[in-house]
Amino acid sequence: MPSVVYLLGLTIFSLTTAEFMVAGMMPSLAQALGVTIGEIGYLISLYALGMAIGGPLLTALLLALRMPHKRALVWLLVLNVAGAVLAAMASDYLTMAVARVVMGVASSACIGVSLTLCAALVAPDARGRAASFVLGGLMLAPVVGVPITALIEQHFGWRASFWAVAMLAMACTAIVAARVPATESQHPVRLGPEVRALFNGSLWAAYATSGLIIGATFTAFTYFSPIFTQITGFSVSAVPWLLAIYGCANVIGNLVVGRYADRYTLPILALGLAVLGTALATFALGVQHAVVGVGAFLAIGLSGVSLNPAMVARVMRAASPGPLVNTMHASIITAGIALGTWAGGMTIDAGYGLRSPLWVGTSFAALGLLSLVPYLRRDRGAPTPAAR
Repeated sequence: MPSVVYLLGLTIFSLTTAEFMVAGMMPSLAQALGVTIGEIGYLISLYALGMAIGGPLLTALLLALRMPHKRALVWLLVLNVAGAVLAAMASDYLTMAVARVVMGVASSACIGVSLTLCAALVAPDARGRAASFVLGGLMLAPVVGVPITALIEQHFGWRASFWAVAMLAMACTAIVAARVPATESQHPVRLGPEVRALFNGSLWAAYATSGLIIGATFTAFTYFSPIFTQITGFSVSAVPWLLAIYGCANVIGNLVVGRYADRYTLPILALGLAVLGTALATFALGVQHAVVGVGAFLAIGLSGVSLNPAMVARVMRAASPGPLVNTMHASIITAGIALGTWAGGMTIDAGYGLRSPLWVGTSFAALGLLSLVPYLRRDRGAPTPAAR
């Protein structure tokens, strides 16, 4: 695996850490900016909104300008650094909100272009495995990056935490500019073919499955802390350890799936969704028992977000792995996170209890499995790259 692939993984790690770091310092940010905890929570939503809407638009603009992929990634990382510096210097909520939107827009486009570069650096039958290393940064951010930023905030203040992320982003930008090779595959591409690639039923079926997988996963992950503390009976001090175990399961699942995603794309997705749905239902039914609850939570970690390499491999086979196709995929995944979080919260607010998001996630996983059925049949009868 080319060393640049690991560098791209570090870049994704810095972007994803920036996305979720707010969750670890909500009280201090609320006090510093003079707003409520809920308004600080919106900073995560604004980042996601920038990813979901602004990312594809910015990618389309870069394609219209016929900018080579490496140059595009460097400029996108510079934009991300600008947003990170603005956030670190913010003295009011509006400035912080603008900074988060800018970072979200840059993040989505960076992920799309990074996956495109990754696909260009390896053989077609190794794209899923390479993607697993690039997306490994996404897996590590919640369990390594976010706790570190929270620790920095506790000892040196929230600005120091934001400056640390900005410095990491600067370092990634400099290394990408110096180390990513200027290969022929990075010649300018036109917007027209990229847009036409989106008019593909198999591609949107792959997008839909990805959104349902991530939506199902985040209905559990978003609310796991109150579920474990209020139903299972764990103490608040146990939550970081549960998060660390879940993160380890993510990393292991990502590496295993990445190794086989190129050869067994659809079977892995089908098996993963079956395990995910079963784990979510088991979590809902047996969460009052610590062993059952933790076991189910681990199974969700092994089968949910860990399916990312197979999801990426399917998208790259359904359409040419251009930056707009990959950025749209990142946007759909972000929409899945938002949908899962919103649907789970809505059932809680409706009075169905803390277990209700787990049943929402189970239904999402079932829908995801159903979305694969036509393609599993086609793949069994006449396997083609587009069908996989």
